[in-house]
Amino acid sequence: MTDVQPSHSPLFSTFARADIVFERGEGVWLETREGRRYLDFAGGIAVNSLGHAHPHLVAALKDQAEKVWHVSNLYEIPGQTRLAERLCAASFADRVFFTNSGAEALECAIKTARRYHFVNGAPQRFRILTFEGAFHGRTLATIAAGGQAKYLEGFGPKVEGFDQLPFGDREALKAAIAGPEVAAVLIEPIQGEGGVRAVPTDWLREMRALCDEHGVLLVFDEVQTGIGRTGHFFAHEMTGVTPDILASAKGIGGGFPLGACLATDEAAKGMTPGTHGTTYGGNPLAMAVGNAVLDVVLGEGFLETVRRTALALKQGLASVVDRYPQVFSEVRGEGLLVGLKAVLPNGEVVGALRGEGLLTAPAGDNVIRLLPPLIATEADMREAVSRIEAAAAKLADAGALKKSA
Repeated sequence: MTDVQPSHSPLFSTFARADIVFERGEGVWLETREGRRYLDFAGGIAVNSLGHAHPHLVAALKDQAEKVWHVSNLYEIPGQTRLAERLCAASFADRVFFTNSGAEALECAIKTARRYHFVNGAPQRFRILTFEGAFHGRTLATIAAGGQAKYLEGFGPKVEGFDQLPFGDREALKAAIAGPEVAAVLIEPIQGEGGVRAVPTDWLREMRALCDEHGVLLVFDEVQTGIGRTGHFFAHEMTGVTPDILASAKGIGGGFPLGACLATDEAAKGMTPGTHGTTYGGNPLAMAVGNAVLDVVLGEGFLETVRRTALALKQGLASVVDRYPQVFSEVRGEGLLVGLKAVLPNGEVVGALRGEGLLTAPAGDNVIRLLPPLIATEADMREAVSRIEAAAAKLADAGALKKSA
């Protein structure tokens, strides 16, 4: 098995793909053409929130597919109204704009924040404060927001209007937020790609107070942390800090391309007819699946179960870290957004885990992410821990052999 895309492929060579093809999935399992089964704790990078081929999602998609796929936003789409009402009822928001992806949801959030100040008579307020280690998407604006050199290189001048601050530097934020051009602060409550790094609750509260003091909007990127991933509908609920605008995607569609920008009435007041749009966003197929996802995630006791199974996973992982300190050094994260800080190169560890039939995802800061479906059971967690332990034992033995050679 290799991680190199064949040279003859007609595809752009932008992904270092594992040489593996999945033909079918069910629940937490994926199966290859050859019949090998893998426990999927990558979840399409936190996308398959209800696992594979969930019967309720399949039924909703099939039912809608036999009616109408696309009509455009020139007309009323009842599924949009229903999903928006449910998202608002379950969150801080009053308004929702539907997109196809997380990057598009972030683009809408950025435009909404800038437009807010424009209609308030302060068009000079357009700058967005972001933080080192962030990942907000792959468009020209969102790579500028993320500020990571490896994503910016080769794409010309960085889009103007984004200022990165050191993660956790409170004094830097206090100084920057007072600037006359600052429109918003954009932050992930837990950095996913950045290494599953949680923002301290007291700092988020301080951030909210600073935003209020300076008339700046607070924007949360909950593309990866939202829709039950942390055991709460949105991660910020754990902190008691409420944003003005929030971007969601990934798990909201359960595998179907869907994103959403949520905002208060006040924050969204500048987004009037003609200021923003989308061809596919909010199409009937996506809305049917999104509503089906909420049927499950907002069901009685579902999030409590996620928190319970997440605790079982983290307890098991802590034991593995204790036994194999030459492979892992730390367990991070909340709910089912879990990071294993590796001692060995994380790519090597991800490969070893895949060799044990467990799919995971790499992240920054040499972390391996575990992003299992929210429907995973405690038995699934034990199975995953067993496979991680098996991989760790082999890696530890290989390291010992290298030292003795």
